[in-house]
Amino acid sequence: MSGSLVFGLHAVRAVLERRPRDVLRLTIVAARDDARMRDLRLFAAAQGITPAAASVEALDRETGGAAHQGVVAEVRPRAPLNENLLLDLLTATAEPALVLVLDGVSDPHNLGACLRTADAAGATAVVAPRDRAAGLTPVVRKVAAGAAETVPFAQVTNLARTLRDLKQAGLWIAGTTEDGDQDLYEADLRGPLALVMGAEGRGLRRLTLECCDLRLRLPMRGAVASLNVSVAAGIALYEVLRQRRPQLAKGQPVR
Repeated sequence: MSGSLVFGLHAVRAVLERRPRDVLRLTIVAARDDARMRDLRLFAAAQGITPAAASVEALDRETGGAAHQGVVAEVRPRAPLNENLLLDLLTATAEPALVLVLDGVSDPHNLGACLRTADAAGATAVVAPRDRAAGLTPVVRKVAAGAAETVPFAQVTNLARTLRDLKQAGLWIAGTTEDGDQDLYEADLRGPLALVMGAEGRGLRRLTLECCDLRLRLPMRGAVASLNVSVAAGIALYEVLRQRRPQLAKGQPVR
């Protein structure tokens, strides 16, 4: 049985922690014997997994020359959430939902960085279209540094329809756009929310914008016209977290 590749110390460690039964093969560079690698070997052994040894050149060939840090795991593929499972997840969460929606982000490094920030900010899920957008590739998993195993990721067939479903489920839809009619820091983001970010250059598509209840802009005081999507997502997610912290800390309901 063939699986998908996961490489890099953080990404492989996350798989071993959360999905040890799905690890089909673990390969570690034979020549690497530093403290971090010894710890990984011990942790794998505790999960009943014995790593195979290989050369750096062999792992370079297997990963296409990616920065694997001397460790590669072959993992049984896990399908992303579909639309129905996404809605089930939102109804099961105790805190107000926070969904990061990526409209056509095709760069795997950006998707990985967005997953990592979404995990740090406590997002409920990340949503992306199935077509013309990055999926959970090995590069995404490595950049995400383990967050690809912790943040539910949904790939949907029709993003506009999914946004309407999220709205029906009680979420406000907030899209970020350079010509937004409200500053990010002026908006009330404490309730159940889907935060929608567009791809660099193109921004949000027309049908996506039509689904938005709020159109937010990030204040830009310098010479550049826009930010990288993963940077913009981090700013927006942490503004949501900042606004929600007093209610969450007191256990109060967030409207």
